[in-house]
Amino acid sequence: MNKNKMTAMLALISSLSMVVACGAESDPAAQTSSGQEASQETGSSAAEAPSPDLNGVPEVVATVNGEDIGKDEFTRVYENQFQQATLQAQMSGQEPDQDALKKSAVESMVGTELLIQEAQQQEIEATEAQIGDALAAAAESNQVSEDEFLAALEEQGTDRDEVTAQLKQQVEVETVVEKEIGTFSATGEELQAAYDEAKAQHEQMPAESSEASEMPSYEEVKPQLKQQVVQEKEGTATQELVEELHADSDVEVKI
Repeated sequence: MNKNKMTAMLALISSLSMVVACGAESDPAAQTSSGQEASQETGSSAAEAPSPDLNGVPEVVATVNGEDIGKDEFTRVYENQFQQATLQAQMSGQEPDQDALKKSAVESMVGTELLIQEAQQQEIEATEAQIGDALAAAAESNQVSEDEFLAALEEQGTDRDEVTAQLKQQVEVETVVEKEIGTFSATGEELQAAYDEAKAQHEQMPAESSEASEMPSYEEVKPQLKQQVVQEKEGTATQELVEELHADSDVEVKI
């Protein structure tokens, strides 16, 4: 399988698992109503929704230590991120900034490629058990069975062998990240601060929206708050690792 295609698959499947934790869902109360609101907004403004602009995208969008990231791979990742950004933009009333989104997409792919290469350099090899666990976790995070998850990806043109190979690479990347940055936890103070921030955001929502989605109690959303805080710490540390790898690598972005 083409290695750059694997890079695109890694970013695509990772984005499927991360979408719930990103963007508009920072308010725990919004989890009870934002899906319905987004669906209504999508239906009412589908005809006005912008489309991804890929004009001028070169055949090779970036080169990382001699490995090319191609336009086809970039297109898959960009269209996925554009769809998510469009849904969020419909709720805010603003169209996504496609230039900024393209930059974000290609930087994400470069970061993924750097981590893939680091895992290879350290000769990290995922086991079948780890791959199976990764498949189960990916399906669970999307609230579907493993068969439903695989079927959804197959409809997008990704068969089971490709998914297995992708998950193998994902495990290896996660292993090198954990090895380099360690693991994180959330303190009670951090959880309370995250809840207070979410509560303040909820109170700033329009009256009709805040009334429709009552703010849950701290105890009700404590597991989600813990996940959010830990993910933020992991994200910051991972970005720092990527920047270190970037500084020691030959990277050329062409978009």
